[in-house]
Amino acid sequence: MRTAFDFSPLYRSSIGFDRIFNLLENAPQAVETWPPYDIERSDENTYRVRIAVAGFSENDLDISHEPNLLIVSGERKEQDEVEYLHRGLPVRPFTRRFELADHMTVTSASLNNGLLTIDLVRQVPEEMKPRRITIAKQDGARKAGQVEKPKQAA
Repeated sequence: MRTAFDFSPLYRSSIGFDRIFNLLENAPQAVETWPPYDIERSDENTYRVRIAVAGFSENDLDISHEPNLLIVSGERKEQDEVEYLHRGLPVRPFTRRFELADHMTVTSASLNNGLLTIDLVRQVPEEMKPRRITIAKQDGARKAGQVEKPKQAA
């Protein structure tokens, strides 16, 4: 049973985190366990997703990148009508979704020895990177923070 949390107090002290709260509220209740996958982090901005897709070829897999979402799906097309005595390889159709942070892009994807490897990089545009704001000095004889005292008559 899932408990609904009230995030409204957090809205008062945060700006621009609405999407995160929506993700938490809309998180899937049932967790899919197939196909198994790993997520690796090489450095601060480089990630790799490895998905075990034994029995699938490059033509059976589809990778799509939407804003803030990576979708990997697979469906094996049967070529021959084969009578299986035992079928232990799970080659059923699947769709795996990964929520991505802002400015994440897919740089490459490869399939080797039954592992699908997808490389991702966070490329923050220059105008979005933090910058230092300088404080302008005031012109004139007064310095910032100095209070001018009234002149007295002689």
